[in-house]
Amino acid sequence: MKKPLDRLTDELFPLGAGIASQFVHQMYSLPPARFGVRTQRNIEVPAADGIALLTDIYTPKDKGGHPTLVMRTPYGRFGFGVVAQIYAEHGFRTVLQACRGTDGSGGEFNPLVNEREDGLATLEWIKQQDWFDGRLGTTGPSYLGYAQWAICDALPQGAAISAKSTSSDFQSIVFPNDAFSLQLWLSWLQTVDGLDSELFGMTLRMATGDVERRTKSIAMQLPLAEADVAAIGKVSPFWRQWFEQAIDNPPFWDARRHTQRLDENTPPNCFVTGWYDLMLDEHLADYQRLVAAGHTPHLTIGRWTHTDNELQGACLSQTLSWMSAHLLGQKHALRKKPVRIYISGSEKWLESDTFPPAPTSPETFFLREADFLGLEPGTPPGSTSYRYDPADPTPNIGGAIFAFVGAGARDNEKLEARADVRTFTCAPLHQDLVIIGNARIVLYVRSSLEHTDFFVRLCDVDLHGVSTNISDAIMRMKPGKFSPDAKGVCRLEFPLHACAHTFLKGHRIRLQVSSGAHPRFARNLGTDEPIGTATKMVAADQEIFHGKEYPSAVSLPVCKI
Repeated sequence: MKKPLDRLTDELFPLGAGIASQFVHQMYSLPPARFGVRTQRNIEVPAADGIALLTDIYTPKDKGGHPTLVMRTPYGRFGFGVVAQIYAEHGFRTVLQACRGTDGSGGEFNPLVNEREDGLATLEWIKQQDWFDGRLGTTGPSYLGYAQWAICDALPQGAAISAKSTSSDFQSIVFPNDAFSLQLWLSWLQTVDGLDSELFGMTLRMATGDVERRTKSIAMQLPLAEADVAAIGKVSPFWRQWFEQAIDNPPFWDARRHTQRLDENTPPNCFVTGWYDLMLDEHLADYQRLVAAGHTPHLTIGRWTHTDNELQGACLSQTLSWMSAHLLGQKHALRKKPVRIYISGSEKWLESDTFPPAPTSPETFFLREADFLGLEPGTPPGSTSYRYDPADPTPNIGGAIFAFVGAGARDNEKLEARADVRTFTCAPLHQDLVIIGNARIVLYVRSSLEHTDFFVRLCDVDLHGVSTNISDAIMRMKPGKFSPDAKGVCRLEFPLHACAHTFLKGHRIRLQVSSGAHPRFARNLGTDEPIGTATKMVAADQEIFHGKEYPSAVSLPVCKI
């Protein structure tokens, strides 16, 4: 029997969703709603092992048949109920399901593990319903997108996908270049647990920056494997498991990867992401896989972060047009050009047939003496030094992070004033310089430690001297990964995350070099202790070499558009 509060929620929820839907329609300038909506809540859909996956169904109030959209979420159904309501108002019966172990669904939530089997069971259940007419779409951003890739090879003929700001493979998102995305995992742990146990309180914490403040504080505690108790007040089995099994363990990731399912038979998908989305490069990799397989997916990239309201609005709008075209036959709903990207700096949108929209050619700037970036290696050769102390870690400022507050483009003045951050800046540009894609970094470095990190960031310095971050990347060094020369100097080469930016005439290009961005990435403590159990800290003396013998440089993908 339902509790009185549950019954009251059932009664008020359709009214609340309807009011919220009107607000969202206006905020994002969506097409007007076409139907009223009937809601069925807490339907028990059986998984293969018999546990119940709680599911809500939003049905247009119309006697005709309607295509079905599926959303599977670990974030609770309440928040996505408004989205489901909107899709139903536009003619799509929407099946909204809580993932295993969340929001009342049975079993235990284990990230990335059960979405294949539970998704397949949900598809079979849908096919058995008398209201299902064969037209099916899947939709949702972030983890909801991953849940779609997990079953994309099992969708019926004529299906469509709308997987946004996501990836079919999370290994390089969690462990970029062998570093550990601590802020992502620690903040996400709080988010999933909070939305499940204290919905309204967690929503307030997300809006006020409390998640970021708590993450920053907890991330300073060691050992990291025990940070779950500080974050959510209890042991998290999957948090502990990841520290024990996910690091340098290919079979762990093989079981959670769905990249192999993206091929010529994949249903059509529209991609939406942001230049400051932490999953950007992996999202683009999935896009390129489908292009290589012969598809013409749509791609939209704005100057957005992972949790940006404008990104959420674009996801809604693009899903409505994509599903209307592919499930309702309304091809006029699609824009003429499949690719639409925002170019910062010049602050304009560009539409094209492909990504990148035009061929790029590298333009290389070399690190030189006196903190300068030049078109030729400096003479005489030299080096730049600094000390990285994990007890006082170099902080992260903005960027492509998982955060509800503080992500994206930010003023880097305070960061660049630190003694453990070095900058190299070119002369004012004589003309606009447009880059689209991944800048590449070559650094020749030497460290007093075998275990250390190097973090690099590309910035735009405007006419007033304000340095704004465009893209960045981290590289973790450990024995056997790089081969030092006779002087102990190692050559590092790696890409920054993708961007589309115009360095305007008179602006300057700047490259930051440091050895951390905390708590975005877990501190490299300088020892060979495992990440989860390490407690000892050792400071590292770092050298960056430049000149003809060691031509450290940044290569920019210049695009003539």
